[in-house]
Amino acid sequence: MAGRLGGAPLPPLRDAMRRLNAVAAGDREADLVLRRCTVVSTYTGEAVEGLEIAVSGGRIAYVGPDASHAAGPGTAVHDAGGRYVVPGYADPHTHTDQFALPAELAARLVLRGTTCLFADPIDIACVGGGARGLEEIVRLSAGLPVRFFHAAPGGLPVDPRFSSARQMEPPALRAALGMREVACMGEVFAWTRVTSREPRTMAALSAAHSAGLPVNGHTAGLRGAKLCAYAASGILSCHEPVDYGQALERLRLGMWVMVREGSVRRDLRAIMRGVASSGIRTDRLMFCSDGVSPRDLERLGHMDHCLREAVSAGIPPADALAMASRNCFDYYGMAGDLGGVAPGRMADLLVLPDLESFVPDDVFVGGEPAVRGGRLTARCAAQLRRASSRRPRPWTRRTVRLGLLSPGDFAVRAPRGAAADGGSARAATIDLATEIITRRGSADLPVRGGAVHAAPDEGVWKVAALDRLSGSGRRAAGFLRNFGARGGALASTWSFHENDLVVMGSDDGAMAAAANLVVRSQGGMAFSPPGGRGPAAHVPLRLAGIASTDPIDDVAAAFASLDGALADAGCALGRPHLVPLFLTFLALPALRIVSSGLIDVKAGKRIPPVAP
Repeated sequence: MAGRLGGAPLPPLRDAMRRLNAVAAGDREADLVLRRCTVVSTYTGEAVEGLEIAVSGGRIAYVGPDASHAAGPGTAVHDAGGRYVVPGYADPHTHTDQFALPAELAARLVLRGTTCLFADPIDIACVGGGARGLEEIVRLSAGLPVRFFHAAPGGLPVDPRFSSARQMEPPALRAALGMREVACMGEVFAWTRVTSREPRTMAALSAAHSAGLPVNGHTAGLRGAKLCAYAASGILSCHEPVDYGQALERLRLGMWVMVREGSVRRDLRAIMRGVASSGIRTDRLMFCSDGVSPRDLERLGHMDHCLREAVSAGIPPADALAMASRNCFDYYGMAGDLGGVAPGRMADLLVLPDLESFVPDDVFVGGEPAVRGGRLTARCAAQLRRASSRRPRPWTRRTVRLGLLSPGDFAVRAPRGAAADGGSARAATIDLATEIITRRGSADLPVRGGAVHAAPDEGVWKVAALDRLSGSGRRAAGFLRNFGARGGALASTWSFHENDLVVMGSDDGAMAAAANLVVRSQGGMAFSPPGGRGPAAHVPLRLAGIASTDPIDDVAAAFASLDGALADAGCALGRPHLVPLFLTFLALPALRIVSSGLIDVKAGKRIPPVAP
């Protein structure tokens, strides 16, 4: 059989059409014939029994009742035994520069039936200064049994007044939009920069439109006239709706909705129940993960989980399958290549035992067998081993440009006039409502030795953000409430999308100990007990400080150990490792911290951590 498993970009149909024509007409033998198939059509919604499929050069040439005219001595035959044959699943918006290397992710996803990913590498782009980060993730995801399509990052910086996130300069962005592996511009977080027609943002949108590529949206909290202004700028998708009403408003404006079901948010069931009960059309709806952790991937699944949830919410299986495949490729302008079992389409095919579990027995990627009987084929496993041997470039292991830290590096100076000892100062606090949502609060905190201290007995910790990328020495400190742990400190070099070193703790000694663990390992997350004494939990993230280079099972175990250590320390949050990730995220209210200061997002200004 010709070709290799998977791979993006796609070979053009124009180069294959004569061969496909000849195979379909019986003038040339096929590489592969699948017999006794029940094909679920993502075009008509039917499940058609007794069909056969002929494949040549990685694409489908024939779908019909009898492919014997296309078979020859060199044709491989696969008997589907009457089982369901459907197109491979696609994730239209995810982040593959997180948790583990692309090869590790691909090995798990293909077993679940996901054969295409559309990845927004915004964090590694930030760490790598734009183009270098994008090029590295493209290199690491090449030649895998899952097709990786990439986004040219379009969301940095979220707010240039406060952010130190490094953006792609206009010439680099235009070059990225012209890369064969790039399928879109990534999500535009700062919708206010669109609705205010900020010149640089509008120029970036124009560049994407000129390249003929879609622009992915991020419209959290947007509605009415401002949502219309956003959509009128040519941003026609969003994965932020959290309920049916928000999804419906966007659909009525001609937008595409990527229904999110991932490790950060799970919105699918609420939206699908509304869709099922209303009977609205589903051809502009897709499932997306927005990123999935190794633990969730093992525990729940990926697009197969989305399919199960949608069907349980009342969506017909064929419509759900279209949301997991065809609709994504319609949006990305790839309808002639992917998304259905039809002539001319790439032969990314799943053989399902039923329309309930949606986990495939067999997977073909480009007509090549990747999974047989629920296990990776020898060819696919060898391809993954080769890809795993492709190590990240040296610069990705040298992104923490900080020396070892001492407890004094986290001090918050008391305002003039405050008592040196025994007094108190009024501090602004970042109050956690969830791992992601914050509110602005305040607290009277003790002053000792000219510094304002945390009050862990009252649930107030200290939090700091340090520039770990440029060597500038820039840092900011403030206070955090409601993390819930009795004591200790959590440090992380992975923080959306500044990638500052974020350290939060009950005392300065524990903060220094946790921070130094990740400084020494050139990236990661670490929890240190109170005072920095005793065993610590540590997740090394040596790929630019944001992803692990370890096997995915080890990554899952390390994150479980970290969250377990925090739970043992009294933290009641279900996913405490998400807190430092979102504390720097300037696209969400209310109070955030970055290395340039404590930011009131709604007011659009820096505020002092302690009142004068």
